[in-house]
Amino acid sequence: MSLEGDVRAAAGRICEAERVTVISHIDADGITSLSILMQAITRAGIEAVPVFVRQLEPLMMHRVPQDDTLKVFADLGAGQQNLLEAHGLKDDRVVIVDHHVTQDVETPYLQVNALPYGHAKFSAAGAAYLVAQAIDADNRDLAKLAVIGNVGDMMAREDCGLVGPARQIVDDGLEYGNVEARKDLNCYGISTRPLANCLAYSDDPFIEGITNSLPGTRRLLARLGIPERTRKGQWRVWEDLSGEERQAIASALAEQVVAHGGRADRLCAEVYLFPDETEKTALRNAAEYSTLLNACGRWARPEVGSAICAGDRGEAVREAGHMLTHHRAVIRELLNHILETGVTELDAVQYIHVGDRFPDTIVGIGAGMALSRLNREKPILVMCTLPDDPDLTKVSMRATERMVGSGIDLQEALIEASGSFGGAAGGHAVAAGAYIPKTAEEEFVQRVDRSIKRQRGAAGQGNR
Repeated sequence: MSLEGDVRAAAGRICEAERVTVISHIDADGITSLSILMQAITRAGIEAVPVFVRQLEPLMMHRVPQDDTLKVFADLGAGQQNLLEAHGLKDDRVVIVDHHVTQDVETPYLQVNALPYGHAKFSAAGAAYLVAQAIDADNRDLAKLAVIGNVGDMMAREDCGLVGPARQIVDDGLEYGNVEARKDLNCYGISTRPLANCLAYSDDPFIEGITNSLPGTRRLLARLGIPERTRKGQWRVWEDLSGEERQAIASALAEQVVAHGGRADRLCAEVYLFPDETEKTALRNAAEYSTLLNACGRWARPEVGSAICAGDRGEAVREAGHMLTHHRAVIRELLNHILETGVTELDAVQYIHVGDRFPDTIVGIGAGMALSRLNREKPILVMCTLPDDPDLTKVSMRATERMVGSGIDLQEALIEASGSFGGAAGGHAVAAGAYIPKTAEEEFVQRVDRSIKRQRGAAGQGNR
């Protein structure tokens, strides 16, 4: 079959159902996937119930109701089909809408997954949108949510913009009118962060004297004659700048990158804005919108994020804002802990164990932020204890696009290292995670180090 055929089959099965349960993950991609499907299904006059799970694992399968509803799994399920079999789910009562590596099982579950068809940069929200379009072509307004899900799951990171089928969804949003796409500086926080912070705390590419240096950034702005505040004394954000000011900053940063032997090709990216959202808010662009949704999911309130995706601009947005503030504060604390405690460096990786001091849902975010301030030639591995299961350890790894370009694949390394311990791993080349027995921590880290070293060697990089 083809991806288009899978999409049509999934939409047909959903439209034939009397009742549907949509089970999804709690991150931005999972929240947008669920919201897209819920809206498309209910618009078709079909009763639907949402269920969020942190992971699809044996201890979580009780959240999947054993009733006669059609079960639609979003942003999970492809790699856990054995659990669906064990739960007694028949193939004609399941639809999987996912983008992770699929698992071979005897039961031929219907799956909408672009990965087997060669589309690696296409998230579950994108797949959900294809299904929504097949249910009713008038669901083009949901393209906006698919863009948020793709950006939130880092599908735009490697190419500085969405590509392939994900970019085609952007075109639908452009045509509908609730998405704008433009070439702009590759930085985070263009709608809400004070200008200097926006520039200083964006690390792709790393800019000597600017990245992680607020004083250096402010000197640059002063030299260019670009004020940080408005005439009323308010902090300016990137959105406030004129085209001339943006160009002056971009040119100065490009000169800085090249002067230190770097490449300026990642300095600009395609960014996605939403003209139907209020300016200078976290809902104004895809990157910050996805962070807001992630904050809801990481702090066990994914339903709040889903309400925002469904149009709630009142209490849900206020509650999400409070969670986002707390989210950022705890991540800053985690980042400082990693930097102050220090990491242990092996031949190919650097790692740290943070114990039970921080929630396992945010350690990966902290790892990614810390990497720009540590050895940028080695992936970082962060372990933490799970309070509700002290016999298990959560592992999060992060790399840079440059590392991935040199042959590193974190998902492959974690799957390889965790297999012999009966652990579970997944993710992507640039960001991946695993669960392993606590007793296996030391040997596991050594195996990951050897795996990454082999990847470098296979790519002709040798040991660093």
